[in-house]
Amino acid sequence: MSAHPTGRSAADEALLALASSGQVPQEYLGGSGVAPNTEASEHVLQTWRTADCVCFDVGCTITRADGLDLLAEFMGVKDEVFALTQQAKDGTMNLSETLEEVLRIINCTPDDVRRFVQQHPPEKRLTKGIVNLIKTLQKRGVAVYMISGGFREDIMPIAKYLGVPRENVFANRMNWQWDDETGQPTRLSGFDESQPTAFNMGKIRAISKIREDHPYNTVVMIGDGATDMEAVQSSQGADLFIGYGGVVERPAVAEAAEWFVYDHDELTRALKCSKVAMIGIGPFACAAIHLVVQNIEADDQFDPCLKVWVQDPLDEFEGRSLIDIVNTEHHHPKYLPGVHLGDKVIASSDLEWVASDADVLIFCPPHQHMQSITRRLMGKVKREAVAISLVKGMRVGRDGPQLVSQMIRKNLGIDCSVLMGGNVASEIAKRELSEAVVGANSRETGQLFRKLFQTPYFNVDIVQDVAGAEMCGTLKNIVALAVGIVDGLGCGCNAKAVIMRQGLTEMRKLSKTLYPNVRNETFFESCGLGDMITTCLGGRHRATAEAWTRAWKSGAPKTWSQLEVELLSGQKLQGVGTSNEVQEVLRARGWEASYPLFTTVNRIIKNYIPPTSIFTFRDGVILPLPDEDDEELIPKGAHQDSTAESAALSQAARSPRAEGVQAFIEQQETAGCASAA
Repeated sequence: MSAHPTGRSAADEALLALASSGQVPQEYLGGSGVAPNTEASEHVLQTWRTADCVCFDVGCTITRADGLDLLAEFMGVKDEVFALTQQAKDGTMNLSETLEEVLRIINCTPDDVRRFVQQHPPEKRLTKGIVNLIKTLQKRGVAVYMISGGFREDIMPIAKYLGVPRENVFANRMNWQWDDETGQPTRLSGFDESQPTAFNMGKIRAISKIREDHPYNTVVMIGDGATDMEAVQSSQGADLFIGYGGVVERPAVAEAAEWFVYDHDELTRALKCSKVAMIGIGPFACAAIHLVVQNIEADDQFDPCLKVWVQDPLDEFEGRSLIDIVNTEHHHPKYLPGVHLGDKVIASSDLEWVASDADVLIFCPPHQHMQSITRRLMGKVKREAVAISLVKGMRVGRDGPQLVSQMIRKNLGIDCSVLMGGNVASEIAKRELSEAVVGANSRETGQLFRKLFQTPYFNVDIVQDVAGAEMCGTLKNIVALAVGIVDGLGCGCNAKAVIMRQGLTEMRKLSKTLYPNVRNETFFESCGLGDMITTCLGGRHRATAEAWTRAWKSGAPKTWSQLEVELLSGQKLQGVGTSNEVQEVLRARGWEASYPLFTTVNRIIKNYIPPTSIFTFRDGVILPLPDEDDEELIPKGAHQDSTAESAALSQAARSPRAEGVQAFIEQQETAGCASAA
C-alpha cells in the first residue's frame, strides 16, 4: 500500500474518510478515530525478528476467552464477573481489588477447578495460530513466557500443552482454606498477593524480574488489554508491544499499539526466513557449508537454499567445470571429495547474484582477496544483513592494520562477527568432535551464528570479543610456520613446546597492544590455545613449512608457491602473507625486538637468515636486514646462502653477541638437531 504524508497508509486514510462521513463507526477506528496500525514499520519488524524473549498475555490472546470469565460462567456468575474484569482490562479499576472481588463472587472449590479444567481442556480454548507461533518461536531459540492476571490453577494446563516451562509462567495463585480433619483444601480464601501480577503494572514487574534473571537483549509483549500495553512504559519492561485483536478489539489498545494484528499467523509469517550466502569455496568453506546446510534444512528460520560464490568461473577438475560438479553432484572433488555439500547448494561465479539478497553473509575466501571482494559488494548487499568472517589474516595499509571483520564493517556498512577455532576441514567433514568460537558484538548475533554452525559434533561457544578471536585466528598461522620449521630440522617436543609457548605469548601481547579491549580469557578459548595447538600439530601451515625446510636442508630448495601447488592443490598458504603483514606493523612501529619469534620467522621465510635461526629466535632480531621489496625471494638451500642473507650475516658479525649467534647457526647447519641424527 502507498504511504500517506502523515505516515498513515492509504487504507487508513480511506477508513478515516468513511468514518468522517458516518459510513464506518468511529469505534472501529479506535478512541480518536485513527485506524489500528496493522502495517509494521521496518523498525518494529526488526525488533520482532530479533527478539530473544516473547511474553504473551493469556486471556483473549492465547485463549479465546478470559479464564476468570470462563470459570465464572462455569460457576453461574458470568455477568457479575465480566463487568468487573472489563473495568480492569480498560485500566479503570484497581487490579488487586478486582481480583479479590472476583474470587469472592466465584467462590469455587478445588473440585470445581478440576471439573472446570476437564470440561474446558486447553486444546479447545486456544486462539487460531497460537500453537504454531509459539512452536516457531521456540524452534528459533526464543524464550516464551506467559504473563497473566489470571490464576495458575487455570493457566498451568495450558502452559503444559504449549510446552511453556513452569518457571516461565507468571500468574496469581489462589489461597485455600484447609480442613483440619481431612487436611484437604476446601474453600477459597483470597489470593497470594506476593506475585508481581497481583498489582497494577504487574506486566512490567514480571518482565523486570525476567530481565533480572536472564540477559535478554530484546523483549516483546503481545496482548489485547491496557495492562499488556503498560509493559513498554518502563525501561525495565518490554522493548515492543504488539496488540492482538483476534478475540476482542479494544479501541485504546488498537490505537496506541505500534503494531496491531488480528491473526497470530501474521506474526509467524513476519518471522523472516533468512537467506544465507557463502563467499568462497575452499577446503574450510566446504566444511562450513557441510555444517550450515544441516542446520538451514532443519530450521524454518532459514531458507534451505544456500548460494555459494566460486571465484574462478573457469576452474575445472579433470576437464569438468567445478561449478557444474558442485551443482549436480553436490560435492567438491578437489578439496573434500565425496563429502555431500547439500542438494540445495547453488554455486555461481556471479558475486552480486550470490550476495545481493542474502540476510546472512559468510565470508571464507583467501584473505588477500577480501579487499577487492568487499569493494565489489559496496552498496550491493542488504542494509540489515549481517556477516561472519571465517577468514584468518589482516590487511596492512597506510592507516595501519585492519582485520577482515573491520574491513567488512567499513566497506559494506554491516555488522560482522567471526568464527575461529582449532579445526581441520577434513576432520569436520568426517564428523569428528570439533569446536569453534563465534566472536560477536552482541549475544543475539552470536546465537544466530551458533544456530547456523553448531551440530552434535561441532560445538560453538560465544565470546563478545571479535578482535580477540580474530587476532588469535590470524596470528596462530605464524606460530605454525615456526613449528613446521622445527619439524623440518628434525627436532622433537622440547623445541616445539618452546615455540608454541612463546608464540601464544606474542599472540596475546600484540593483540592487546593493537586492541586494548581484547579479553585475556579469549586466548584460552578454542580460537586461541585450541586453534594454535591444532594448527601446530596437524594443519597445512606446519606441514608446508616442514616440507620447505627439508627442501632447504637437501640443497634443492623450493618456493612457497611451488609447495602450494604440490601439497595444497594450489590453495594459498595464508600464514606467509600474514607474517609479512604483521612484520610491516612491527617494523613501522619499531616493535620488532619485542616480538622475537614473529620477527625471526619472517626473516627465515624471506630467506634473510637460515631456518636454523629458529633455535636462537631471541637473538635473531639483532641481525640487520637488507633493503627489501615486496617480491617473494626464492629460498636458497642449506649450502646456497643468498646474497641478502650473506650481507645480513656479515653485518651482524660486527658485534660479539652476534658472533656467538652466527657460530651457533653454523654449528646447527652442519650438525642439525641431535634428534635428527
